[in-house]
Order: sequence, then C-alpha cells, then structure tokens
Amino acid sequence: MPGITREEVAHLARLARLELKAEELEHFAVQLDDILGAVARVSEVAGQDVPPTSHPLPMTNVMRADEVRPSLTPEQALSGAPAQEQQRFKVPQILGED
Repeated sequence: MPGITREEVAHLARLARLELKAEELEHFAVQLDDILGAVARVSEVAGQDVPPTSHPLPMTNVMRADEVRPSLTPEQALSGAPAQEQQRFKVPQILGED
C-alpha cells in the first residue's frame, strides 16, 4: 500500500481550511499513513464468517421493567414551591410569550 504524501496532506488541510507548516505536513503524513495501515489490518481480520457487532458481548435489553410505583401527589410535589398554578410550578416568564 503506497504511503500518503505531503501533497495529499496539504490537499486535505486545504479542504479542512487548516493552515499547516511544512514540518506539520510531514508529521501528519506519517501519522495518517500509520492510521490507514491500522485500518487496513483490521479490514483483513474481519472475514465473511464474522458478523458485525456493536459490543463484544451479547446484550439483551438492559432496561428495568416499567412498573407503576408509589409517587408524590401533586400537592406533595408542589408543597415547597414558591409559586404554583393549576397544579404546576409557576416560574417567571422569560420569552415574552403567553
């Protein structure tokens, strides 16, 4: 696999609107070449018999069951509110809307 060149890095930098110095172009060319090589090695390992996964371990629904539980009444929830209206917290208007 041919390595990525300084000119290709400069082109990518122009597309990303990045201003890079000459030494940065060389440095990033080496780094990007290493990254592309690593991706190529991963691609070689994944065969047709390996299904794509999002997690290394099999997972099922990890959410708890949705159960009705005792909770506060509206009066209890609003008991410490400085202001309330129609069983809701009343807060100062901030957007100038009704």
